[in-house]
Amino acid sequence: MDHDQIRAVREFSRFYTNIIGLLNQHLPESPFTLPEARILYELNQHQPCTASHLLESLSMDRGYLSRIVAQFEKKKIIARKRSKEDGRAYFLSLTATGKKMFARLDAATHRQVETLLKPMTEAQRKKLLHHMGEIRTLFIQHQADNGK
Repeated sequence: MDHDQIRAVREFSRFYTNIIGLLNQHLPESPFTLPEARILYELNQHQPCTASHLLESLSMDRGYLSRIVAQFEKKKIIARKRSKEDGRAYFLSLTATGKKMFARLDAATHRQVETLLKPMTEAQRKKLLHHMGEIRTLFIQHQADNGK
């Protein structure tokens, strides 16, 4: 493996995480960390869903996910309901409070990305989105080729 290629990918990763503020303790205008926000996003997109679905979707440590889910349940952001088919499984869903919190988080994230893209010309935005799509496609193809 070419060390310059590894260095370049790591450099880009540091650059991008800095640009979108991932090193901040919480997302902009939000009390949530990135992992918490991703859990809220998944729950909003796939309601109800199981913890197993979240683990698979997010590739997150089981213990870490469990602590966040327990914290969200305590704060009444999510609700847990036992599966009728499998008594060991629980379905998770956003409560009304959770839906409101997600909507605010989603709007704040939208504003953040809009602020990043606004200074660019339309041609620059199209070029950026094209290259982002290419990066995504390459990683997806690699994962598919390697059975992941």
